[in-house]
Amino acid sequence: MTTHPFTPEEIMAFVDGELSADRAQSVSAHVETCAECQEVMASLRSTSGALSNWTADSVSARLENWVLDKSHATSIVSEEGFVSKLRRFSRLSPAFTATAAAFVLGLILIGLSAHRPMDYSAKQQVAEKQGSLGKLEPIVPAASRVTRGVPQGDVSVSVDRAEVDESKVAPPPPPVNRRELEARSLPMIVRTISLSIVVKEFDAARASLDAILARHNGYSAALNVVTPQGAARTIQASLRIPAPQLAAAVAELKALGRVEGETQNGEEVTQQHADLVARLKNSRETELRLEDVLRTRTGKVKDVLEVEEEIARVRGEIEQMEAEQQTLEHRVNFATIDLKLAEEYQAQLSSPAPSVGIQLRNATVNGFRNASETLLAILLFFAESGPMLLLWLLILLFPARLIWRRYKRQLAMS
Repeated sequence: MTTHPFTPEEIMAFVDGELSADRAQSVSAHVETCAECQEVMASLRSTSGALSNWTADSVSARLENWVLDKSHATSIVSEEGFVSKLRRFSRLSPAFTATAAAFVLGLILIGLSAHRPMDYSAKQQVAEKQGSLGKLEPIVPAASRVTRGVPQGDVSVSVDRAEVDESKVAPPPPPVNRRELEARSLPMIVRTISLSIVVKEFDAARASLDAILARHNGYSAALNVVTPQGAARTIQASLRIPAPQLAAAVAELKALGRVEGETQNGEEVTQQHADLVARLKNSRETELRLEDVLRTRTGKVKDVLEVEEEIARVRGEIEQMEAEQQTLEHRVNFATIDLKLAEEYQAQLSSPAPSVGIQLRNATVNGFRNASETLLAILLFFAESGPMLLLWLLILLFPARLIWRRYKRQLAMS
C-alpha cells in the first residue's frame, strides 16, 4: 500500500474541472509522477466518456405503464412500513436512543478521518532523483469500473479494463516546465566589470588569458595589444563570459597579477524585456490578421497594395524587435569584462642606440624630405594665392602711379 497526497475524489474533481487553479496544478504535477493515480484518472475519464455516449433503448407504452403502477404500489407499502417502524422506535427507552445516536456519530467521524491526505514526499523525492519528472507517455484509456477503498489514508484501486474509444477521451493537461517558471521569476541583469591588472610576466599572462576564455566558454569581442620599445606592454580587451561562470572567471583573472582597479555594474532589464516580448506578440498577431485579410478578401488593386505595404511594414518591425530581443538576451547571458593588462616594466640602465651610419642616413633623409616639403608648400601657395595677388596688384597700380607722379612734381617745384 502506498500513500498519496490527494484522494480519488480530488482526482475526480480535477477531471471534471472543479478544482481551483493552484490545486489543479498540484494535482497535475502529482499525476505526472504517479502511475497509480494515472490509471485512476484514465479510468475516470473513460467512465465519463462511456456515460456521455450511453443511450437507453425506447420501451413500449405497456411496459412503461406496468413499471409505473408497480413503483407506485411499492412506495405506498414502504411509507406504511416506515410509519409503523417509527412508531415502534418511539416506544424504546431514551438510553437506547442515545447509544444508537452516539454509534452513528462515531461512524461518521471515522469515515471523515479516513479521507485525510497523507504525506507522499519521500516517494516523490526518489522519483526526482531517478529523473522521472519528465513528460509521460500518453495513457491508454481503459476502465469501466473503479473500486476505491481508503483505510487511514491508503489508497487501493482495482480496475477492470475495457476497450474505450481513445478519440472521445480528453487528453491529459500539458506538464508544467519548472525550469521555465523559475527562469521567468528571476530578474534579468546585464553585468559589466572593469579590471586593471599589472603582471610580472607578460607572455605567460597572455597565454593564461586565452586559456581562461577557453575554459569558461567565453570569447574576446575586442583585443588590442601594444608592445612599444622601451616601455611597458599592455593589453586592452573586451571579454564576453557566460553569466553563470562570471565569478570563477573574474577570480582567475585576478590571480594573474596585482589588481590596481575594479569596477562592477549591474543593469536590470526585466521590464524592458517583458515590454519587448509583449510588443513582439502584438505585432505578430497583427501580421496574421493582415495576411488573413489579404487571403480571404478581394477588392481593388489599390486596397490590395495598401494591405501588402502594411504587412511589409509590420514584418520589418517584427524583425527589428526580434534582433533587439536577441541582443538583450545575449547581454544578459554573457557578462562583459573590460580588461586592462599591463606589464610591470623595469627601465634598463643602457638602451641600445643606433649606429652612426644609420643616424647620418636618417638625418639626410629627413633634410631632403623637409626641403621638398618646403618647396612644395611655396608652389602650392603661389598656385593658390597668385591669381588673387595679381588682381590686387592691377587694382592698386593706377592709384600708386598717380601718387608717385604727384610726389615727383612736388619735388621738382621745390
